[in-house]
Amino acid sequence: MDTRVEPDTKPSLRARPFGKPWEHWIVLGVALGGVALLVVLGLLVDPDPRGFGTHEKLGLPACKPMVWWNVPCPGCGVTTSLALLAHGRPWASLVNQPFGFAFALVLVTFAAWAVVQAVKGRDVSKAVHDLRVGKLVLGLALLMAVSWIYKLVLVRHWIG
Repeated sequence: MDTRVEPDTKPSLRARPFGKPWEHWIVLGVALGGVALLVVLGLLVDPDPRGFGTHEKLGLPACKPMVWWNVPCPGCGVTTSLALLAHGRPWASLVNQPFGFAFALVLVTFAAWAVVQAVKGRDVSKAVHDLRVGKLVLGLALLMAVSWIYKLVLVRHWIG
């Protein structure tokens, strides 16, 4: 009769010494950088009333497909949607660009989660690696595609 006990093979997020400290700080910095972007947009940038083009107020060039053909790019309205949410207008953010709204929620949720991991003494880069984010990324990609079609319909005035 074999009495050996198999070790637990599930990844553990128990507090442990950090693997590579710079990886930990990069992940935490990216997470907090996303929230900082929302804060900057809320304090310094007014959303463009057209529903797109807010990025131009940050010194970036106008979107070429919009200039040339009046066709939005896949990211059309994302910055405006982030700015609307940062200004406390969640419904306007969602209606303007659903992907931008969802992306903002992911940014804030990820930042909060990363801070909690760091405060608990966990290696944030390892915790991110251990997450199964494939379905989230696939869902966001699908939402971006649907939001692009939605934005095209809005910009071209095919509805309302």
